[in-house]
Amino acid sequence: MSGFLPDEPSAEVRVSPNFGPRRETAKPDMVVLHYTGMKTGAGAEAWLCDPASEVSSHYLVHEDGRIVQMVRESDRAWHAGKSSWFGRSDINSCSVGIEIVNPGHSLGYRNFPKRQIDAVIGLCKGIVQRHSIPAQRVLAHSDVAPGRKIDPGEKFPWKALSEAGVGHLVEAAPVRHGAVLKVGDTDAEVEALQSMLALYGYGVEISGAFDRQTEIVVEAFQRHFRQRKVDGVADGSTIRTLERLLASVRAAPTR
Repeated sequence: MSGFLPDEPSAEVRVSPNFGPRRETAKPDMVVLHYTGMKTGAGAEAWLCDPASEVSSHYLVHEDGRIVQMVRESDRAWHAGKSSWFGRSDINSCSVGIEIVNPGHSLGYRNFPKRQIDAVIGLCKGIVQRHSIPAQRVLAHSDVAPGRKIDPGEKFPWKALSEAGVGHLVEAAPVRHGAVLKVGDTDAEVEALQSMLALYGYGVEISGAFDRQTEIVVEAFQRHFRQRKVDGVADGSTIRTLERLLASVRAAPTR
């Protein structure tokens, strides 16, 4: 492919060869946000367009707010890797991937500039509108690949997106001292926690045993929805925030 018209009018086009047809579905129903985790935006852009990398994304958003589209929204980009949501494992086929330039945790993780986030918000609004994507399906890479991925991380301003009408968020319950659920616990409360996480979409086994995988999923949940403290421990704040989130989904008007 030598080129294409961008789906997002404000985007530049730089074609990546790393894509294919969507499987099982003709259109996306999810947006997945990543950070690049590389030293420079230019390096990340080049890597996503290098056939040797075997990775790509539909969009890249630079720190200055410049948007580059590399794969058409109608095609399947290779951004999510091994992942799942609501039991579906081919996230690449049902999502639009957005890479956001940031060096990430291993190279000097830093705050995301406002102009970059403004660009991400505008881009997400366009994607959501074009494909009628529900707010609760604007997700982090860490949500769909907990433990394997932690991006875009606890510094990503989900609140700014929510205030602009993008994504699903509730006010996190205050962190206080009190009873917690942690690795090694085995009881009905653990089973209830796992059930709520699975009901929201996370890939967690409902076993009643707070194992390492449950801890990893709790960390992923906190990284998105309770960013003040990310420790994998299901304290009262974490559980109340999850309950609020599920309640807000049930209360949302249907289309």
